[in-house]
Amino acid sequence: MKIFNVEQIRALDAFTIRNEPISSLDLMERAATAFVRWFCEQFVNTRPISIFCGKGNNGGDGLAIARILSQKSYSVKVFIIEHSENASDDFTANKMRLKDHTDPITIRSQEDLPTFHANEIFIDALLGSGLSRPVTGILADVIHFFNYAPNKVIAVDIASGLYADKPNDKNDVIVKPHCTVTFQLPKLAFMMPQNAAFVGSWHLVDIGLHQDYIKSTPTSWFYTDKFSAEAKIISRQKFSHKGTFGHALILAGSYGKMGAAVLSGKACLRSGVGLLSMHIPSCGYDIMQISVPEAMVSVDPEQKYLSSLPDLNSYSAIGIGPGIGQGELTEKALETLLETTKVPLVIDADALNILSKNPSFLNNLPRQTILTPHPKEFQRLAGESKNEYQRLELARNFAHKHEVIICLKGANTAVVLNNGDVHFNSTGNPGMATGGTGDVLTGIITALLAQGYSHTDAAILGVYQHGHAGDKAADKKGQSALIASDVIDYLGW
Repeated sequence: MKIFNVEQIRALDAFTIRNEPISSLDLMERAATAFVRWFCEQFVNTRPISIFCGKGNNGGDGLAIARILSQKSYSVKVFIIEHSENASDDFTANKMRLKDHTDPITIRSQEDLPTFHANEIFIDALLGSGLSRPVTGILADVIHFFNYAPNKVIAVDIASGLYADKPNDKNDVIVKPHCTVTFQLPKLAFMMPQNAAFVGSWHLVDIGLHQDYIKSTPTSWFYTDKFSAEAKIISRQKFSHKGTFGHALILAGSYGKMGAAVLSGKACLRSGVGLLSMHIPSCGYDIMQISVPEAMVSVDPEQKYLSSLPDLNSYSAIGIGPGIGQGELTEKALETLLETTKVPLVIDADALNILSKNPSFLNNLPRQTILTPHPKEFQRLAGESKNEYQRLELARNFAHKHEVIICLKGANTAVVLNNGDVHFNSTGNPGMATGGTGDVLTGIITALLAQGYSHTDAAILGVYQHGHAGDKAADKKGQSALIASDVIDYLGW
């Protein structure tokens, strides 16, 4: 699913109006109808609704929503915020259409706001995605009122005050909705952790915008949904055998951190690899043979950490990092691996920290190597950033410079390709914020690479599968009780 910027969203609307063809007023009606359809699935008509409208097209959406909800026997009050002398044509038309249903109340100052009951639902239709400057005046007063009221707030398309595709200043006044119902395509702002309070849970409704424009218009931003992820899955053929699905090598573990090796190995096996070899310090031999009997094991000469590499000739993909520590001989082993490997490579955890301490190693990263840092690991690699937008730009520049793929972990994990494209993930939940889940991701992606998936597909699909398994585990265990082993147990489609 593509993510468009504000200019592209405007152009998509205009293309639809011109080529469907449909009037802008009828397109607004379609958007309002889609919003109401979602709304009626969530809320019965026994709760009163107050809709707050600006005088642009987002306000026009709000007026149309008010009329349609009234027709469905909802108790609706409409408040028009007089923040401007001018109103859009479609706002004016929908105000006329509303006359037979309810009389809007004009708000010129905060004192005009009446007293509301706590069970009333507020609908924010003040400002849309075209916002280009901070909110001030009466609109800011109304937004402050929203944010201090106990009422549930639902934003139409995007929360008022939130920029769709650029960072807000920390002092900007922005609605903090419980949820956002957005039209056709997600907004880049929804993917940013810094905006969590200004998005809430978000829901997409299809308003029939023209698919020809969507398909033909390039963008660097994407959202990996179930349909696009499952399209990447390679079906298994009847006469396949274990050799068909590759031989992966994972270099992992150190004294006290053999659990990381176990988790990555189990996840690799659960993700469909044909054969798995684990190279571990000798202290972990019994642990690995007992915990992961399906894996073959080679042991390092050192007892407590990795100091060397096995023969690399028989492997189709390699993962390194979970629990390996950052000792001097381990650093040397990673450097040798980067200089000699000829197969796809996944680098995680302590291996990333070793790269941060040894920037010269970056020059030897094999092309399309997949790095899986969490934000702090990425900061150590690429430097500090003021906000998530800047961090994404750092990641895009880093991926381009070093010709690698970065899976920047977190909510909506961003898979950053070396051509500048960014694929945000749709799966996963806060229960996965627990030790070991990153080791699981390393095993998943290594398995997909070993099976012959492209680097890009392995990263995007691996991240999706990781979150998908975490969601299934959370449904059974609850988020608070979730541990990394649970994610492994729920891998698979």
